[in-house]
Amino acid sequence: MAPKKNAREPTPAAAGTTQASATAAGSVPLVPKPKATSTGAANWDKVLQNIYNYYMTETPQRTKLLDVFLVFLAAVGALQFLYCILAGNYPFNAFLSGFCGTVGQFVLTISLRIQTTKANKAEFPKVSPERAFADYVVCSLILHFFCVNFIN
Repeated sequence: MAPKKNAREPTPAAAGTTQASATAAGSVPLVPKPKATSTGAANWDKVLQNIYNYYMTETPQRTKLLDVFLVFLAAVGALQFLYCILAGNYPFNAFLSGFCGTVGQFVLTISLRIQTTKANKAEFPKVSPERAFADYVVCSLILHFFCVNFIN
């Protein structure tokens, strides 16, 4: 078995590439590593704080209201699914109708948010916010009509 090399002794390739004037013969110069001023967690904190500040200053109040409703719908869907897992899904039509209604309302609300955002105005030039809201209400009524009929 070959003897282990000492970590302090340079390899022949490394010894040939060192600068003779700055180092002694046969030694490798130690390069000091720059100290990190902040950790990765602190960087993530700054990134999340910047995102939050930008959201609070640049997002209109109507869009924030839609976002709160989206969070509510996601929580209701999660609670329905959790209830189905823990307590069972005996009236399966009722669970399926409620869960599909929640997911459908979430999708419709995302559509309304996309259509009413000022950044997407070029995508929907002929759709006013009032028209988008009217479409949202009509589609929500149709969705809930089907959900109620699916329950039996």
